[in-house]
Amino acid sequence: MADADTGDIRAAAVPDAAVTSNGRGGIAGRLLAYLREAASAERERWPLWLPVLIGCGIALYFQLPSEPPPTLGGSTMLIAAGLALLAWRHRGRAEWALLPASAALAVAAGFAASQLATFLSAAPVLERRTPPVMVEGRVVQVDLLPEGRRIVAVPQRIERVDGALPATVRVRLARGGDALVPGDRFAVRAILMPPPAPAMPGAFDFQRQAYFDRLGAVGYAVGPAQRLARPTDGESGGGGGFDWRVAIADLRHRMTERIVAVLPGGTGGVAAALITGEMGPIPESVNAAYRDSGLAHILSVSGIHMSLAAGLAFVALRALLALIPPLALRFPIKKWAAALALLLVGAYTLLSGMSVPAQRSFVMIALVLLAVMVDRLQISTRVVAWAAVAVMLVTPVGLLGPSFQMSFGAVIALIAFYETYNDRLAEWRRDAGIVRRILLYFFGIAITSAVATAATTPYAVYHFNRFALYALPSNALAVPITGVLVMPAAMLACLLMPFGLEWVALAPMGWGVDALNWVARTVAGWPGSVWLVPTIPPLGIALITFGGLWICIWRGRWRRWGVLGVAAGVATLALVRPPDVIVAGDAGLVAVRGADGSYMMSTARGGKIERETWARRAAASIGEVWPVEGGASGDGSLRCDAEGCLYREPRRDGSGGGGRTVAVVHDGTALDEECRTADLVIADFPVRRPCRARTRVIDRIDVWRSGVHAAWLDADGVRIESVDQERGRRPWVPAKRRRAERPPSAGAAGSAERTQ
Repeated sequence: MADADTGDIRAAAVPDAAVTSNGRGGIAGRLLAYLREAASAERERWPLWLPVLIGCGIALYFQLPSEPPPTLGGSTMLIAAGLALLAWRHRGRAEWALLPASAALAVAAGFAASQLATFLSAAPVLERRTPPVMVEGRVVQVDLLPEGRRIVAVPQRIERVDGALPATVRVRLARGGDALVPGDRFAVRAILMPPPAPAMPGAFDFQRQAYFDRLGAVGYAVGPAQRLARPTDGESGGGGGFDWRVAIADLRHRMTERIVAVLPGGTGGVAAALITGEMGPIPESVNAAYRDSGLAHILSVSGIHMSLAAGLAFVALRALLALIPPLALRFPIKKWAAALALLLVGAYTLLSGMSVPAQRSFVMIALVLLAVMVDRLQISTRVVAWAAVAVMLVTPVGLLGPSFQMSFGAVIALIAFYETYNDRLAEWRRDAGIVRRILLYFFGIAITSAVATAATTPYAVYHFNRFALYALPSNALAVPITGVLVMPAAMLACLLMPFGLEWVALAPMGWGVDALNWVARTVAGWPGSVWLVPTIPPLGIALITFGGLWICIWRGRWRRWGVLGVAAGVATLALVRPPDVIVAGDAGLVAVRGADGSYMMSTARGGKIERETWARRAAASIGEVWPVEGGASGDGSLRCDAEGCLYREPRRDGSGGGGRTVAVVHDGTALDEECRTADLVIADFPVRRPCRARTRVIDRIDVWRSGVHAAWLDADGVRIESVDQERGRRPWVPAKRRRAERPPSAGAAGSAERTQ
């Protein structure tokens, strides 16, 4: 903006009365003038808020309690586009209207993209759990697991299932039978069930993920799988014509098998994850070590892997072309190398499964390589902004996942840091000797790890409730190993694999992976390596995100105001209070909080996912199992007899009202008495008659209809939330939970664990 225009804005922003007044109007006027002046000085940074506004539209859509009318997104976007166009045409007279109109258009675009993605993802979902049935179909994906295999298939026939079949099903195979590969037609006897609901209100929603993956059923085989037909020549779809997605899945599967054949165990699992993106072969103990040491990002193909692959490919190709003088002297080999590197990185993105971090990295690297080809190289925050726009418009639901949030959070923070301090770092590198350059290299790794860790920690806590205390030293050791040995050997292994010589490169890659595994296990074994933290409230993570973006996007001194948003978001942890009572399954699995904050479980059988999720989200431990008939818990808060159990809330510092009672009833004959005395009654059978007004009731039908229930025993009463109450009436929430149908038999929920 010209100086004259800036002056006009300042004059318009601060009326004389506001400037001269010492009252509230004067303070407000000066604040408004300061904000307009600061914003005008950073006008070139305004476009960086475009992905933020699109993300607001996506978040607004997914936070709605019910599905909006089908035409709302498109019509709102058209109206916003019309207003933005009108403001643009009259920008000379009404420049003030252009910015809000453009912001409204961006929000509407995010909302419309989400609604469109929901419409396009709609597919049939299995309504209820089946008995053992024969399933026939076509394999589209094979996942290697430490204890077996799991397939994703397009079903062509499911015994006893009438009407439309699910678009895809996922089945864990039993041992024995034929070794299926993508493209095979198969038959297997299996138990299928709908995708499981969240383990508690606010927890990870697998049903929503399955909806957008068009996954309509999950299950496990009860017999060996049989191959019915292999895909014919020129086909990858088992008679359905060529399907490039199945072809890529087949290539990934075959490459993974060859990698784990050379490098067995955890070494091969990690190597496969780095090359093909298949994390299934990694043993859980290795996964846990990487999580607890802060190295989990290395297992997911993301920025570090894509950047190393692109850089190594570009340098190697340019060096090879430079060895041919006729080409090097007559043609732009630098641009040729950039184009070939772009093709290789694109192939790597497809091969790795196109995860959200891989998509983000590919878009950013593609923009950089395209800039090299047109002689306009510039790596800036705008590259990240356009990558975010592309990813969000293509897969809006990805915004809600940890991959998107942690990946973009780390990259934005790193670019903002180096934009601010690059000149100072350049001075340190200038005229530095070899020893100083080595020290600066390791310092760069350390500061990069520190910035990335600070940016991703809030999202790691929000999604996984874990804070890796020693992430900085572990990354300082692991990143150089990855860049110097692991990734170059991985690229060479891919080049040698068509000739059957992959073992030549996989051997040194295995040495590097073994070193990474050693770092992960060693750091994870240090005292206090991981802290469990309660789940940050949604408002808290939103404040942290906005404050962090304010710091990273702006360049002026007012960027420091973002610290207030981050601090306010962190402070919301003080408002977190885990549920006092949780009810799952058919109301047969109940947890209550003991005096020490741990969860005492009604049974040790089944419900593994639920029990682990409850403890993790509360940053609590799993305590003792409920006492048998006539016994009491160690803290005396729980007593059981033949008719059920009585829980009296223990007084804990700073939580709850203390003294409220919960009755868990197994026998209907005891219902009348408990309804008169307890504040909350939990029954594992249908309760046909109401209790007194102040007594809340959760019975088997309630849990079946609305999912897991969580209850807080407050001083002024009992507050209850359910999974479906928190999610609302959305397309991915099964409609059968809103109909008065017969609930599934006891134990069906526990069997779902075998499908995970």
